[in-house]
Amino acid sequence: MPASSRRSFVARAAGAAACLALAAAALPAAAQGYPSRPVTLIVPWGAGGGTDATARIVGSLLEKELGQPVTVVNRTGGNGVVGHAAIASAPADGYTIGMATVEISMMHWQGLTELSGASYTPLGLVNADPAGVQVRADAPYKTINDLLAAIKANPGKFKASGTGQGGIWHLAIAGMLRDLKIDPAAVPWVPSNGAAPGLQDMIAGGVEIAPVSLPEARSLIDAGKVKSLVIMNDKPSALYPNVPTLKAATGSDWTMAAWRGIVAPKGIPAEARDKVSAALKKIVASKEYTDFMASRGFGVIYAGPDDFTKFMAKSDAELGATMKAVGIAK
Repeated sequence: MPASSRRSFVARAAGAAACLALAAAALPAAAQGYPSRPVTLIVPWGAGGGTDATARIVGSLLEKELGQPVTVVNRTGGNGVVGHAAIASAPADGYTIGMATVEISMMHWQGLTELSGASYTPLGLVNADPAGVQVRADAPYKTINDLLAAIKANPGKFKASGTGQGGIWHLAIAGMLRDLKIDPAAVPWVPSNGAAPGLQDMIAGGVEIAPVSLPEARSLIDAGKVKSLVIMNDKPSALYPNVPTLKAATGSDWTMAAWRGIVAPKGIPAEARDKVSAALKKIVASKEYTDFMASRGFGVIYAGPDDFTKFMAKSDAELGATMKAVGIAK
C-alpha cells in the first residue's frame, strides 16, 4: 500500500476511533440504563421529624443500591399538600421520587387537594406506626375495657388530643369508638400541634386520652408518666409486647397506623420502577435500616408496588368512612 494510502487509512481509522469514543462518552444515559444521574427524594414534612428521619435513612441506603446520589428535599406547607403535589407533578422519568404519608389518604376527603394514593406510582411501603390509647400512669383504668365503660357511662367527659382536628390520631380514636358501637362524639377532640403537646396536655390534666403511636409516647411511658392500654394493630408492639392489641382486648378488628412509603409520579419507566422497588425491598430487610428504625421505636413494614397500591386504597376507604362518620369530610 502506498505511503499516502497508509496515512489516509490510519487517519480514517483514528477518526473512526475518536467518533466511537465520543459516542461512548455521550451514551451513558441510554447505554448505562437507570439511574445515570442523581435522584431527588421529596419529603412533604419538615426536617427533624419522623418522616424526615425515615426518608434520610432510606435515601442514604438507596444511594448504595442505585450507585447514584439521592438528595432529600423537604417541601413543606399546606398540611402536606405542597410536598405531595410536588411529587405528583414532577417529571415522570424516575429521577424524582418522594415519601408519601398517611395524609394522602385524608387530604382529598377534607377538600384540600384532588390528590390521592391513585395519583402516584407506588414503589414500596417502608414504615407504619399503629395508634395506641395512652392515659396518665395514675389513671384508674387498668384496661381499655375499663376506659370504654367509663366513656359509655360519662359521654363527653373524656377528652382526647394528639394532632389537629381530623388528623390521623383523631381518626384513630373516632374509628375505634365507631367500630365498638360508641358515638365518636362521646370523646371530644382537643386539637394540638402534634403528639408531644397532646401528651403534655394529658399529663397536665387538660385531656384524659392521647391516642398516639407508642414510639411518640415512648419517653413518657419509660419515665412512668404514661401507660398504654391498647395498640390498634393486628399484632403487639415490638417496643411494648405486653400492651394488648385492640382485637385481643375487645374483639374489634379496627386498626389504624401512620404510614410512610416511597412513591413516584404516575407513568415512570418500568425499568426505574422495578429498580427502585427491588432496592427498597433489600433496604427494608437490611440490618442497617431495621437497627435505625428500632433505635427510634419506628415500625418496619414492607409492601411491594402491588400490595402497596392495595394498602393505600384500603387506607383511603377506611379513613374516608371515618371522616364522614365524624363529620369532617367535605
